[in-house]
Amino acid sequence: MTTTEPAASRLPVDTGAWGARHAHDPTAVRDDEGTYWLFSTDAYGDGPLPRAGVQVRRSADLVTWEFHGWALDGVPADAAAWAGAEGLWAPDVVRVPDDVDVPADERWRMYYSASSFGSRTSAIGLATAPHPAGPWQDRGLVVTSRHEADGPNAIDANAVVDDAGRHWLVYGSFFGGIHALELDPGTGFVIGSGGRPRPGPGLLLARRPHEVEAAVEGAFVLRRPGGGWVLLSSFDSLFDTYHLRVVAGPQPVGPYRDLLGRSATDVAADPVGSAVLAGHRFAGGPGRLAPGHASVLTEPLRDGRERHLLVHHVRDAADPHQHEVQVRRIVWTADGWPLVSPQPWAGAVEQDDDATWPASPAGLAGTWEVVTFARGDVLTDAVPRAVVAADLAGLVAHGAGRFTWNRPGGGAPVEVVVFPSWDAVRHRAALSFAALDTGTGMVSVGTQVAPTGVPAPVGGAR
Repeated sequence: MTTTEPAASRLPVDTGAWGARHAHDPTAVRDDEGTYWLFSTDAYGDGPLPRAGVQVRRSADLVTWEFHGWALDGVPADAAAWAGAEGLWAPDVVRVPDDVDVPADERWRMYYSASSFGSRTSAIGLATAPHPAGPWQDRGLVVTSRHEADGPNAIDANAVVDDAGRHWLVYGSFFGGIHALELDPGTGFVIGSGGRPRPGPGLLLARRPHEVEAAVEGAFVLRRPGGGWVLLSSFDSLFDTYHLRVVAGPQPVGPYRDLLGRSATDVAADPVGSAVLAGHRFAGGPGRLAPGHASVLTEPLRDGRERHLLVHHVRDAADPHQHEVQVRRIVWTADGWPLVSPQPWAGAVEQDDDATWPASPAGLAGTWEVVTFARGDVLTDAVPRAVVAADLAGLVAHGAGRFTWNRPGGGAPVEVVVFPSWDAVRHRAALSFAALDTGTGMVSVGTQVAPTGVPAPVGGAR
């Protein structure tokens, strides 16, 4: 057991200057006082790992992050003995629901992963705490896997509670795909295991063919407004081609299908799911490479609605060894598909009242910078597009920023969400959009750089 804030003098690096940098595979929670806590993989883009035990940061606004220390005192003994891990990966932190009777010092749970690159000898462990700040107490291993045994890789945990109150652990990376095991709500261990480590696999939720190294991982299950669930997961190589795709299902354990009806377990249909976030670059801004391994922070709003924020890591295209955490708004189409803002979350300047979002096509004409994720595995440059009044004639408004665009020449409609954002290149308020082509499942995103009658800035000039 340890608290955070280790003595800085004992470390070979200045963690006080890290901020959002070096955060990989992040998950964020908010405590009862309104402080945000970020937990992430033991990673360091500038050299050897200075310390292990799950990195912890805190923030008042999800924009500026202060490094807070490590949750655990290194790799717990059982995890080190099983996997030989030098650091811990991909923590998932959740608050146990109030209707579950647990001791006060076990109200918060953290599922951490212990493994090494390219190995399926892995483990997911459990730690508990009374508060996200700690102190965290290791409780032992929950799920294990061996490299020589066919099946899922026991890393990348995501704990979720379904509508019936059943608790599930969604997990897996590459190899055998994404699976789910039912948990005992009171202990956090696999149901019926008696608190002992349990091998998988559990229920199969998603997989990819071996021809692409079965490259799917970092799954996160999110309740869908209006009913059902979505599964967000990262495809391909975390170093350059990483990107985020989405499928939907009736329960957290599936079955999951994409917008076109293809099953997430159908390897012949690969790649399944719509790419909602991938490498991109806006004019005048940095290249954002390989975004992914996302979690979602769900927060209640004063009017009874919820806000969903995607928390993910991203690499610097100019120096891919450098990675940092970013937060982005999730918006929902009129028919309930999640899309991701092209702009990072900007804190207090963001507008949460979607009743004030564009309710009609008025004001949508102008010059937009648009990125289409035609292929999720490449870095795509934004292109300027002029939108005139005639282009908006096919828009059907649903209110609160939601539109359906019926193409003038016919064909499948496009579901569009238009919303206020903060242009991170020009440092000003601007409209952004995210759109889903219902005929292809392809996603486009963009930001308005000049309304009609206003000259468009050149090269992202401020």
